[in-house]
Amino acid sequence: MGIFSRFTDIVNSNINALLDKAEDPEKMVRLIIQEMEDTLVEVRSASAKTIASKKEITAQINKYESDASDWAAKAELALSKDREDLARAALQEKKKSAEAAATLTQELAGVEEQISKLQDEVSQLQDKLADAKSRQKTIIMRQKTVSSRLEVKRTLDSSKVDAAMGRFEQYERKIDDLESQVEAYDLGKKTLNDEFAELEGSEKIDEELAALKARLNKTNNNVE
Repeated sequence: MGIFSRFTDIVNSNINALLDKAEDPEKMVRLIIQEMEDTLVEVRSASAKTIASKKEITAQINKYESDASDWAAKAELALSKDREDLARAALQEKKKSAEAAATLTQELAGVEEQISKLQDEVSQLQDKLADAKSRQKTIIMRQKTVSSRLEVKRTLDSSKVDAAMGRFEQYERKIDDLESQVEAYDLGKKTLNDEFAELEGSEKIDEELAALKARLNKTNNNVE
């Protein structure tokens, strides 16, 4: 048995509702389209058979109506020849043919109603099939995108990322230690720039000291 047990299940079904329940939307879309196409073939075949039945019934009705006309003509002929017995028998046959034609006419009305319903259902199925095919690529793309996003989310939420970040931080700390060791080796060693900086610093101190002595001497001289 396929996804749908009857043709009307497809016509009346909501594709979105079916996809919401599906574990694999991509596979479900393909199955829905395949089931619709298979059902469409079956319904068209049934419609063709029903149309053939309509033609056959119509031919039988025409035959019975023709027979009824023939028996009516024979009844008239019998009466014209004073054969009332034959006329009565002909009218009986005419009645049978007319009743058969009437019965088949009622049956034909039912067949025509079936054909009309089949045509409506085929039209609905074709619309649903066209809609499913037009949305197939979009649905598959959305499914793949959501799956990819879900995988990323799972990866980010997993302990693997935390472990990786932990290792990264360990490497950073190791590099910091190495840099500290390098700085320790360089500690106490003067560069050329350091020595010039010291000279410049000494000159400024000498200048400030000389200025301070000059002010003190001037102050003392004023006091005397």
